[in-house]
Amino acid sequence: MRIISMNFEDYETLLFKRDGPVLTITLNRPEQLNAVDSLMHAELAHVFYDVASDIDSEIIILTGAGRAFSAGGDFKWFQTMIDQPLVWEKTRIEAKQIIFGLLDCEKPIIAKVNGHAMGLGATIALFCDIIFAANRSKIGDPHVNVGMVAGDGGAIIWPQLIGYARAKEYLFTGKPILATDAANIGLINYAIPPETLDTAVTTFVNELAKGAMQSIRYTKVSVNIGLKQLASSILDASLAFESLTNFSADHQEAVNAFLAKRIPKFTGK
Repeated sequence: MRIISMNFEDYETLLFKRDGPVLTITLNRPEQLNAVDSLMHAELAHVFYDVASDIDSEIIILTGAGRAFSAGGDFKWFQTMIDQPLVWEKTRIEAKQIIFGLLDCEKPIIAKVNGHAMGLGATIALFCDIIFAANRSKIGDPHVNVGMVAGDGGAIIWPQLIGYARAKEYLFTGKPILATDAANIGLINYAIPPETLDTAVTTFVNELAKGAMQSIRYTKVSVNIGLKQLASSILDASLAFESLTNFSADHQEAVNAFLAKRIPKFTGK
């Protein structure tokens, strides 16, 4: 791997801040609740590889600008992926890169979930190594509520964190879980009052930075072997099923309903 200093100017939808060996990455579409569009998705597909080879950072914090961590996918982008299959194909490839970028990066990645984390936003947060969340925030994977398969990683990570029965309940219904409840069942590490979230994350990161970082990195690598094996065996299939539902009548109905601000009427097609 080539070790370099990151060029932050390569990114438009992500902000970066250094504090010694700690690099904070902020999802930066606050007016859209950091909903992921085509550009942000492309940037997320390679940022964790850039971070992995960044000589100036040892620990990564990932958070969102404004009042949300991420609302998931941008609905205008959804329509583009329905209308243009090649755009969806690009998205499918990037989806794998996002997950494996998170898993392959040897540096600890700390999620600071400052607000709601939904869909892809939840997936990204849950694939981080340690997860702090504001206690009033909600975490959910509502793919099924927009007529799609939870193919971009949710089907992998939720069962590993909370077991298959609970994971199926949340993935089948798309209902969100409050951060305090998520911490109680092991979906995340900590649910913190929002006014002390920054302090809690900073305290944890500063203590972690005093540790033997090479040992910490290699421990992450060791723990992630099982997750990478699961991702290798599941992700292609789940994304293939998501591809099928991307062009389904139910997904188009969900997009139409969202834009018209009405409840979708699904037909199972």
